[in-house]
Amino acid sequence: MTWNALKQRLDDYEQLMRLDKPIGILLLLWPTLWGLWIAAYGIPGWTLIWIFTFGTVLMRSAGCVINDYADRDFDPHVARTQQRPLAARRVTTKEALLLAGGLAICAFLLILPLNSLTKWMSVPAVLLAASYPFTKRFLAIPQAYLGVAFSFGIPMAFAAAQERVPLIAWMLVLANVFWTIAYDTAYAMVDREDDLKIGIKTSAITFGRFDVAAIMLCHILFLASMTYIGYLLQMSWVYYSCLGVALMLVGYQYHLIKDRIPERCFRAFLDNNWIGAAIFVGTFLHFLLINKRFW
Repeated sequence: MTWNALKQRLDDYEQLMRLDKPIGILLLLWPTLWGLWIAAYGIPGWTLIWIFTFGTVLMRSAGCVINDYADRDFDPHVARTQQRPLAARRVTTKEALLLAGGLAICAFLLILPLNSLTKWMSVPAVLLAASYPFTKRFLAIPQAYLGVAFSFGIPMAFAAAQERVPLIAWMLVLANVFWTIAYDTAYAMVDREDDLKIGIKTSAITFGRFDVAAIMLCHILFLASMTYIGYLLQMSWVYYSCLGVALMLVGYQYHLIKDRIPERCFRAFLDNNWIGAAIFVGTFLHFLLINKRFW
């Protein structure tokens, strides 16, 4: 294999894992970090931070490979996805499955130093990530299933930090499911016409003309849940200030999606990174202020 051929193959693998589009990593990472910081009372330690950060990258990459494998016969008919490596047949299905398996194994190797509860919880996490792409065939709102898959880093973080998964962890999961439905519906609005033609189910199709209202409702339920979680945890003013920033960002998203212009809906999807970041900053600063009292 020549150097140019090898470089092209590596580029194809990078695109298959979506490493060139890190937004998915960030949307998966922020809730995991919320859970990790809360579970460890603001002092998770560098080992846990690195394990969960790299684990997020590996599992999101594996999930993207499986997603493209599942959609390999649909993607050629969608303008935005027809040049993906599997859709364009630049990568074989065997290569894709081997790559996904290798990434999942590497992710499992990362958590070997952690306790047995965390290891056991990795099993449903992998099953959820691997099965999500196929739910678009039969679930009316597959984004809810994606929300559960994208939330499993939260209970795993509690398992790693506390060796248990308390109720507050599952409340964070529920909040994140609402958020995932909100941002992934905006994402689905971009491809709605193509998805209707090929028969894939999405929340954007299911919600129909109520799509914008449904997105806003899910955002409100998400922020209300995070507010209640903050109340239960006795979070300080800095956390609520950052929730206020997140609320303003949601308001801006309404401005972007209200006319249902695909490019603006995609921009709204991307802007959710800042919502996740704002909430993490609020959580981080809260525990920084609390723990500083004991220094």
